[in-house]
Amino acid sequence: MRWWKVVGLAGLAGVAATGAVVARAERRRRQYTPDEIRERLHQRVAEAATDGAGAASDDISVTE
Repeated sequence: MRWWKVVGLAGLAGVAATGAVVARAERRRRQYTPDEIRERLHQRVAEAATDGAGAASDDISVTE
């Protein structure tokens, strides 16, 4: 086999692997309900505020 065929096959394998990873991540993302996403975002904001991540995090207000 010529070197360009090997490079082409390696590129094709890389594209297929990347597609599989993206599809898996998309399936995991879609499993969350809107309430779960909202709860996780509220947790992250609360953690950022308690960690003292910066002055900007103190200005964030969360309303439900």
